[in-house]
Amino acid sequence: MAHIDLKNDFPGIRGLMAFDPDAADALNGLANVLLRRESTLSKGDREMIATFVSSQNDCLFCQSVHGAVSSYHLDDSDGILIQQVKNDFTKAPLSSKMKALLHIAGSVQKSGKAVSSQQIDDAKSAGASDQEIHDTVLIAAAFCMFNRYVDGLNTWAPTDQSIYKERAEGISANGYTKPG
Repeated sequence: MAHIDLKNDFPGIRGLMAFDPDAADALNGLANVLLRRESTLSKGDREMIATFVSSQNDCLFCQSVHGAVSSYHLDDSDGILIQQVKNDFTKAPLSSKMKALLHIAGSVQKSGKAVSSQQIDDAKSAGASDQEIHDTVLIAAAFCMFNRYVDGLNTWAPTDQSIYKERAEGISANGYTKPG
């Protein structure tokens, strides 16, 4: 049960957004910019960064929904790649650039000051652009906020992963909007 009366029974951030539509507009706008705008990082890769950070923060709702969307974009229908990333991205079948970016995202999850010059150099050596590094840091930082919002108010999250998979196609097509 949520720490406050949300006056709805939506899970995770959806319940919080229904409770505060003004905040929902801003947060959904941010999510759409970070995860859906034109970028040299694919939508699947950006969703993967969000999933990884949410997993590191132990936020079941966010890691589940963004993992399902990432899997949808990456044609990972069985979710094995996303599970590998959450378990140990260094052993997952990813490009060296993606591994370097996930390394940066993991440092941001701990503290912005944990990102080292060496990590940035490694990402650049692996082919990451300044914009891709910027976006990785911003996605990681934003998802720390989203995760703390969801878990700080003790929202509930379905444990049945098929629910998230069912929503992934719609999110992929329509983006992040407040629940109706």
